[in-house]
Amino acid sequence: MATIGDTGATGVRNPLDVPRGLAGVVVTDTALGDVRGREGFYHYRQFSALELARTRSFEDVWYLMFHGELPDRGARDGFAARVAPLRHLPEEVREALPAIARSGSVSGPLAGLRTTLSLLGATAGLRPVYDIDAGQRREDALALCAAVPTALTALHRLSQGLEPVEPRDDLPYAANYLHMLTGSAPDAERTRAVERYLVSTIDHGFNASTFTARVVASTGADVAACLVAAIGALSGPLHGGAPSRALDTLDAIGTPDRIDGWIRDRVLAGERIMGFGHPVYRTEDPRSRMLRDIARGFGGPLVDLAVEVERQVETILAELKPGRELHTNVEFYAGVVMELCGLPRTMFTPTFCAARVVGWSANILEQAEDSKIIRPAARYVGAPPPQPVPAL
Repeated sequence: MATIGDTGATGVRNPLDVPRGLAGVVVTDTALGDVRGREGFYHYRQFSALELARTRSFEDVWYLMFHGELPDRGARDGFAARVAPLRHLPEEVREALPAIARSGSVSGPLAGLRTTLSLLGATAGLRPVYDIDAGQRREDALALCAAVPTALTALHRLSQGLEPVEPRDDLPYAANYLHMLTGSAPDAERTRAVERYLVSTIDHGFNASTFTARVVASTGADVAACLVAAIGALSGPLHGGAPSRALDTLDAIGTPDRIDGWIRDRVLAGERIMGFGHPVYRTEDPRSRMLRDIARGFGGPLVDLAVEVERQVETILAELKPGRELHTNVEFYAGVVMELCGLPRTMFTPTFCAARVVGWSANILEQAEDSKIIRPAARYVGAPPPQPVPAL
């Protein structure tokens, strides 16, 4: 347990014990959505996130998160026309991308994106959210969200010795992303599969990166600074690095006959099975269920292996760790779907980022309306002060 300070009517600070990691602690109000872990359900504003992923475009849900309502056809077309030119990076940023790609050749496009967003913010002269009105904050966030896919795909291609592909103003978000990544027009089935994944990962409660973005926004910093902080949190393997690692697990198992022995060895050794378990869901992750259905639509050996691994892992865990609910999370089938859609594994987490940047931005905009800085306390457990300072 950790202790935070709560100042009462007398002005005396009263200690309050809360769970480690602030698990389950409500820190603010939000109108953006929620995750109901025991039910296996989450939503964006008043709509089921998975129903939105099934029935609506990425632009529709982006509009919903920023404006609080779903657009009609006219509003959708107007929004798409407004976003398209914002995809093109300023010349100063374009010229810097090769050097950024080289410096981030080991850590990948996500690390390069932090530098690129800082440069974008400086080039655009973004001002602190504290000093600007809600309309300008939204414009700043819109421009950065539109630029993120262009920056990510350019950094990836440059790291592979390829020239960046310019965005196409006539393509929707997901299709344009795949176009810039591969250099060719994606087919409709794969585009829609990626779009449904992108929609399903726009937002997901007060996860580590979203909370980080809100903490920085509470200081009044500019939108780019808030997004850079969120990406830093996402880069940690316990948060955003699992889709490719879950796929690495399938590679290591190789064939169905090896599943039982491979899984048992790791469970008995106390190792984590990547792609299983979630800090909030106590039932099946609804995103995993949707992505499993998408994967089954493609079919093939990889999908068959993934489905069998899921079945056997849950059976083995029920046997070896009775009473512990562990199901596949979003990363398990996300890796399968992205692999089937031709995305390189180094772009799995960046692709997640290309969606989540919209959710981060919506949270930044909401947090900017609250003038109270987020400033918790910690319980000191070191040597009792004051100690005498030793002489040299």
